[in-house]
Amino acid sequence: MALLLLPGGASGGASAEPSDLEEAAGVLAPFKRDLMQALQDGLAQGPVEAIGACQLRAPEIADERSRDGVRVGRTSHRLRNPENAAPDWVAPLLEAYVGNPADRAPRLVPLPGERAGYVEPIGVKPLCLTCHGETLAPAVAERITALYPDDRATGFAVGDLRGLFWLEFRPSR
Repeated sequence: MALLLLPGGASGGASAEPSDLEEAAGVLAPFKRDLMQALQDGLAQGPVEAIGACQLRAPEIADERSRDGVRVGRTSHRLRNPENAAPDWVAPLLEAYVGNPADRAPRLVPLPGERAGYVEPIGVKPLCLTCHGETLAPAVAERITALYPDDRATGFAVGDLRGLFWLEFRPSR
């Protein structure tokens, strides 16, 4: 298992330089921005249409942003789309966040080939409850069931851990 590198250097004597974490967050930012824009564009047409927009656009955005030695994605302990299963190096980090819900610090880990992995928790915000809350509008629930018959991504409350954004990249230093 990879050694966890935390902000402030609190893991097994190793430390991540703040610039490494900042670089990783900066590389991930366009992916997060594009996902939010796709969600907002879909929601402008209504929540049922937003589900379809997410289903189609989110994988396209991940593919568009996974270029030039960078791979990005998102995952969860309660998946809606099985194609978002955690990469091997992300799975233990996801388990650690689930085991300690108060921990929302991003993490940087070394990967083979002078690469690094970065994860950043996704917290549930009020807007998320439209499609991920305990009670869904009937049309929303019907659309989710039609697109994702094995959906496990409902029943969340504001502040819950929804999952992780993840990034693989080659740090500049």
